Amino acid sequence: MSRLDFNLATIFLVLWEERSVSKAARRLSLSQSAVSASLARLRDAANDALFVRTRTGMQPTPRAVSMVEPLQNGTALIKTAFSSISAFDPATSRQHFSIGMSDDFQIAVGPLLAHTVAQAAPHVSLTFRQANKHKVESLFEAGEIDFAVIAQPALRSGLQHHEIGQSGYACLLDPKACGIDLPLSLQDYLTLPHVLVSFSGREGIVDHVLKQHGLTRQVRSALTHFSALPPFLVGTRAVATLPAHAAQCLATLSGLTLCPTPLDLGSYTVSLLWQKATDNPWLRQVIYDSFQKILIQQ
Repeated sequence: MSRLDFNLATIFLVLWEERSVSKAARRLSLSQSAVSASLARLRDAANDALFVRTRTGMQPTPRAVSMVEPLQNGTALIKTAFSSISAFDPATSRQHFSIGMSDDFQIAVGPLLAHTVAQAAPHVSLTFRQANKHKVESLFEAGEIDFAVIAQPALRSGLQHHEIGQSGYACLLDPKACGIDLPLSLQDYLTLPHVLVSFSGREGIVDHVLKQHGLTRQVRSALTHFSALPPFLVGTRAVATLPAHAAQCLATLSGLTLCPTPLDLGSYTVSLLWQKATDNPWLRQVIYDSFQKILIQQ
């Protein structure tokens, strides 16, 4: 069966309907000898004559009769698989999607994205997976994510991408607990203890920029997730520097104060990544629009 040409199923069904090798050949635009050869192969595969020549035409054997319905159903399924691609309908789809992004994006954009999808596609579910430029490729390769939103990704061939905006940095602190007045000066910034949030847990963009100016800061605590940051700052003499979109959201939720960084940390690009073979244009547009709303508000 592994070597069987499944085009033979079509020839079998045409023979069933026409009961004539010559008529089947004309309908299939094949030579009569080609149809006869195919019938011989069918007979060999089924170990049965299948169609017997009589004065009234080719009559099916009981074995052929038993094969008709399964072959009709099977060819219909194959045709559907190759020729009938149903359009994605958000209102009725029950599809599940997994989106990779770091937790600063999850905090700032995740709720809006989830709400938008819930409104337009009530049966669609989302999973937000922790991802960054260091692990996004392996997540795609393992089939664990369908889309990703990554800061400054190292792109490779095979992944589609679209730059969806830029983000920068801001500071988050409790001014009263810190005993300082705003705006935050560079001197106060360097005097205050810092809470660092980074993938490595050891250093971040602030340390690289300070090093260029021959300066250093005192890092008192280091975290790997932005969501854990507020309890380390509320009522505490400390400051944190983080992506502006996450700082804005955490300030609203925690009552902490958002302020500009006292030194130029620059900005960075944010990109939407996906695989062409598993693309869903509707969800891709929803992700893009959600990030546009958040990044523009910074």
